[in-house]
Amino acid sequence: MPLGPVRPSPLVEQAADRLRAQITAGEWPVGSRLPGETTLATELGVGRSTVREALRALAGAGLVRPRQGAGVFVVATEPAEDWPTRLRRAAVTDVYEVRMGIEVQAARLAASRRTPEDVTAMERALEDRRAAAGADDSAFVDADIAFHAAVVAAAHNPVLADIFGQFTPVLRKGLVELLALTELRAHDPNTGDEAHEALVRAVVEGAAETAAEVLRAELEDPFGAQVPRVAVTRTAEGAE
Repeated sequence: MPLGPVRPSPLVEQAADRLRAQITAGEWPVGSRLPGETTLATELGVGRSTVREALRALAGAGLVRPRQGAGVFVVATEPAEDWPTRLRRAAVTDVYEVRMGIEVQAARLAASRRTPEDVTAMERALEDRRAAAGADDSAFVDADIAFHAAVVAAAHNPVLADIFGQFTPVLRKGLVELLALTELRAHDPNTGDEAHEALVRAVVEGAAETAAEVLRAELEDPFGAQVPRVAVTRTAEGAE
């Protein structure tokens, strides 16, 4: 399959797209060396500098890798997914397992590091969650996640906070679907309130292990309603 010349602009993006298409189509299998810059430039109808930038873009996507003195070699036929993309494709159950480790540790740290401002934020978030009991599932989940974000923030660990923030879109989608599937709030619009109140109390009292255990138990049983694992699994399948 000949490459063919590209249109005038933007040349680098077009050249990278053409080269990527050749790689993903198997024209240059993994382990093979790409033609030299001069050859590629001639086939694409662009300058060598354009080819060089296009190859850098492909290297950034994890498709090719230059070897000093040997040329540029294909190392993958599919671009590497970035972290946010991988999270969006992840099953809710997988995200939940990682979330548990992050939030349980965050609760433990929050009990040791919380400030008066953190306590105020958590108490306000708890009240907002209670106020959302009269709203639809989406609004209630938003309030629930905001509460958990306040606890994570009280840990004063920016890495934990960043990771939790990246999980939020997947968690939100999964939890909304979970509530719709199980209809938990039909019987208890403010489901899980006691566990959330107990978590705030443990953090305020500085009881690190109690806070960790309360949160661990809550995450093992979403919304504190003895949700069957099959429900979570179905939700995860629906998120794929």
